[in-house]
Amino acid sequence: MSRITEDQVLEALRQVLDPDRGADIVGLGMIQGLVVKDGNVGFAIEVDPKRGARLEPLRKAAEAAVDKLDGVLSVTAVLTAEAGGGAKGGNGTATTAATAPTAQPSSSPRPSQASGGAARALVPGVKHIVAVASGKGGVGKSTTAVNLTLALAAQGLKIGILDADIYGPSQPRMMGIAGRPNSPDGKTLTPLENYGVKVMSMGFLVAEDTPMIWRGPMVQSALQQMLRDVDWGELDVLVVDMPPGTGDAQLTMAQQVPLSGAVIVSTPQDIALLDARKGLNMFRKVDVPVLGIVENMSLYICPSCGHEAHIFGHGGAKREAEKLGMEFLGELPLTIEIRETSDGGQPIVVSHPDSAYAESYLAIARRVWEKLSGVSARREAPRIVMQ
Repeated sequence: MSRITEDQVLEALRQVLDPDRGADIVGLGMIQGLVVKDGNVGFAIEVDPKRGARLEPLRKAAEAAVDKLDGVLSVTAVLTAEAGGGAKGGNGTATTAATAPTAQPSSSPRPSQASGGAARALVPGVKHIVAVASGKGGVGKSTTAVNLTLALAAQGLKIGILDADIYGPSQPRMMGIAGRPNSPDGKTLTPLENYGVKVMSMGFLVAEDTPMIWRGPMVQSALQQMLRDVDWGELDVLVVDMPPGTGDAQLTMAQQVPLSGAVIVSTPQDIALLDARKGLNMFRKVDVPVLGIVENMSLYICPSCGHEAHIFGHGGAKREAEKLGMEFLGELPLTIEIRETSDGGQPIVVSHPDSAYAESYLAIARRVWEKLSGVSARREAPRIVMQ
């Protein structure tokens, strides 16, 4: 398979004409943020906001033109519009302002998204999708997500994990996986696998030290593609390691994916709990059940003498859960063993399965599965209504 270049992509896009202006979209300067990496292509098409609703065929035509090129594994094209008075960013693309959509629960099937995929078949074969989220970074969310994933797998369940942190993917390192996903048909990616768990991450598609300079719409489209265009097979649970915060990527997952529930990770101190509350409220507003709260770094245990110290306080997440009427799933210590095993690609649930630390994750996983098993059918995602 030949190596695809930016020039080849642009040449293909010159065959796509703007239906209103009769000229090609490259010559009109409509292509922004083009990224070509090892056969994976992403770009935005800048359009007038007034025309955005009727230019979906143009987006599809652009994707199809690039997809025909030899060497292309995947194509992600998004429509984006410059808001009035928007300033040009440092990379030459427009900085846009958008009003966040409001989600309203609906029992009817949601409309097709910009990706063109059918909503209810976004991840066929997956029984439950669970988001592991935090209101802020640095609380050990990814460490919790990977050990929770492996603890679910230890129960004999078919499990996958999606690393939804486009800007800072960490699951390839934590799961001890290196390499690139294959695409037997040139359209669908085969996830990599370790410890019996299927894994997909942007970290497989770009070098570890490569920054992702993408705007919100491209991130949203990439997330949808990693769900829709990956052969996940039959899974009991797909765990989604969410990026921290409550921005575009989080809203994409919460509003456009039929999540069975979310697990909120926080440390005990007040500032972390304040941000965790924001994440919890985001899921509540889009009608995603919150399965419970986990208190990470609950206490520090000295490896030499065994002395316990509450560096970040203790019990804050449990009190917060009680206050908000949420279940408290458990607490996890701040220990060198958990950090070293996660950084080394051998998380403690698989490297020290008989340890007390592993048992803490296993207990949380058992409770999560109990709650998921009580869900009779996969939840329909809420309809997104622009107001």
